[in-house]
Amino acid sequence: MTASFDEQAYTWEGALPRDNIRALADAGVYCPSIAAEYGGGGHSDLHAILLSEAVARACPDTGWYTYLQCMVGPKAIDLFGSDEVKSSYLPGVTAGEDIISIAISEPDAGSDVKSMQTTVTDTDDGLTVSGEKMWVGGVPYATAAVTWVKFDEGLGSVVLPMDDPGVSVIEEYENSAGYIQTHFQIDDVRIPESHVLTRGREAFKQQLISLNWERLGASAVSLGWAVAALEQALRYSQQREQFGGPLTDKQGIQWKLAEMYRQIETTAATIYAAAASPDGSAVIPDRIQTSVAKLQSSQIVEEVVSEAVQLVGARAFQQGHDLEYLYRLARGRRIAAGTDEMMLNTVARALLRDGVPGMETR
Repeated sequence: MTASFDEQAYTWEGALPRDNIRALADAGVYCPSIAAEYGGGGHSDLHAILLSEAVARACPDTGWYTYLQCMVGPKAIDLFGSDEVKSSYLPGVTAGEDIISIAISEPDAGSDVKSMQTTVTDTDDGLTVSGEKMWVGGVPYATAAVTWVKFDEGLGSVVLPMDDPGVSVIEEYENSAGYIQTHFQIDDVRIPESHVLTRGREAFKQQLISLNWERLGASAVSLGWAVAALEQALRYSQQREQFGGPLTDKQGIQWKLAEMYRQIETTAATIYAAAASPDGSAVIPDRIQTSVAKLQSSQIVEEVVSEAVQLVGARAFQQGHDLEYLYRLARGRRIAAGTDEMMLNTVARALLRDGVPGMETR
């Protein structure tokens, strides 16, 4: 990473790290799995996962936005969008200029997406979207949001232009990590047919399957944050002298560091085993492996960062310390992109339906 990239790490507090994103785009490494004709790298999603982890390790905020733009909203447009909607939105994203949000949750529909009430109505003049969404990230910067909706025949997704006058902000919330999440209303917003991403049971099922890659990307970001916490804890314990020598002279401290590394390495193995394919191509990851990776990474990042805070002590619990910020970020991973409980439900359903997976899945 560039010197300016490193110098700006831990300074964003949830704001869009636009300078860093542009630096990644200028270096030709941003959005590696978006189609090359729209400015991406044209590589597999494994490349995007590796990038997300590496960037998150250097700067937590830049890593988070890199993941969101590599693997979430823009990736859905790349996978399912019409040529028109791809041409309209993806070049700005891959150039590091635009942001695409993802809008799923509603006041009465979080993990229970089947209770969603945002509706698309067919009219003689096209399609009309009405409803409301909340806990949506990146809205202050977004040109559009990939929005999950209900059609007459079932769930689907559309690209919603955020500058439409029918889109109005109800309230903005600041979460514990300092990120703004938005609750907005959608009042009879008309969209062309080209803005429909998925419609119909089989089409939306494909979008649900694509969540496996998104969750592995989120897992990689958690992994990057855990590595950053271990690096800070290791550096501090080597420099800090107590009781006649550095902390690393104490066996108890050595065990803490070794255990943190063990947790990181086992988590990395889980993530990349789920992401790997026999020929290295972009296949859909296994759902049970993905759920285990998301569950493991979300819990381990909280544990590793917490242990790093414990090792560094009072300094790391002060507002403004890098580890204090990572501590706040880490806790959210057990909620966003699939809660621990939803991941456990997915694993349990797969076990009850198919039994314990065989060796060939590893």
